[in-house]
Amino acid sequence: MKRYERPMLGFLPREEILAIIGKPGSSWTSQRDHLLLHMLYNTGARVSEIIGVRLADVVLDGAACVHLHGKGRKQRTMPLWRSTVKAVRAWLRFNPNLLPASALLPNRDGHAMTRTNVAQRLALAVATATSAMPSLRDRHISPHTIRHTTAMHLLQSGEPIDGIALWLGHESPTTTHQYTEANLAMKEKALARLQDPDTASRRFRASDSLLEFLKGL
Repeated sequence: MKRYERPMLGFLPREEILAIIGKPGSSWTSQRDHLLLHMLYNTGARVSEIIGVRLADVVLDGAACVHLHGKGRKQRTMPLWRSTVKAVRAWLRFNPNLLPASALLPNRDGHAMTRTNVAQRLALAVATATSAMPSLRDRHISPHTIRHTTAMHLLQSGEPIDGIALWLGHESPTTTHQYTEANLAMKEKALARLQDPDTASRRFRASDSLLEFLKGL
């Protein structure tokens, strides 16, 4: 295999991603962008998958979910949070004329959003969130960063690697293993199991009860 440097995966803490998603405004664009970012974080979908979602792909009754069409025509079904379902219902009230074959997240012309369009809307959301979250300033945050964020939050919550691979639609868990390498919290937990070299070694001192037991042998 060709050798090349793998960059560290970037992801956002929970408070930063929530600041970016923000609260929906009253305008059509604000409602759409809020749902777009909400669904990206909920599902961990690729941009191509989220902009390809049609109204018929969303199930809101019973076990709410969305059907994603991924690479190589592979499909997977992702469950939706109650908050995501609420955002979808609010969006549909804004767009009562959407047909089952219509793009769930259209542009002003009624066509599916493009990758460039999604990146631009995310950049605006990040700029807006920066006032409340200065740590976002001067950082490059792409739609794929949200996908990494979902995966990392699943890992930190205790989800195993093979489960995250299925969630993201990875063909090989090797790809998903990158998230373990980037998880500093897990590394710090592992480091805590090692003794600091500056820590003075302590001499074992047996308790009185143990000494009495040994004398009786």
